[in-house]
Amino acid sequence: MKTARRALTAALATTLLAGGVLLGQTVTAEPAAAARMTCNITQLKNDARNERDRAAQLKRLGAHTEARKALARADALEKRARQCHDADNNSKPPLWK
Repeated sequence: MKTARRALTAALATTLLAGGVLLGQTVTAEPAAAARMTCNITQLKNDARNERDRAAQLKRLGAHTEARKALARADALEKRARQCHDADNNSKPPLWK
C-alpha cells in the first residue's frame, strides 16, 4: 500500500513539474501573431510575371503540364500580392495611436 502511494505521489509530482515547465515556456514565448509579416509587393508581381513568361515558353515547347504548374504558381504569387496590398490599404491603426 505504501509503495503504491509513493509511486502515485511521485507520478503526480512529475506531472505537475512537467506541466509547470510547459506552462512557463508558453507564457514567456512570444506569440506567433506578434511577429510582423512584411511582403514586397513589387517583387511578388515581378516573380508572377516571370512565371507567366516561363509558362508561355514551356507551352511553346510543348510541355503543357509544366506550363499549367507555372501558371498556377503565377496565380498564387499574384493572389499573395493582392492580399498584401489589401492588408496594407485596409488595416487600421490601433485606437491608442
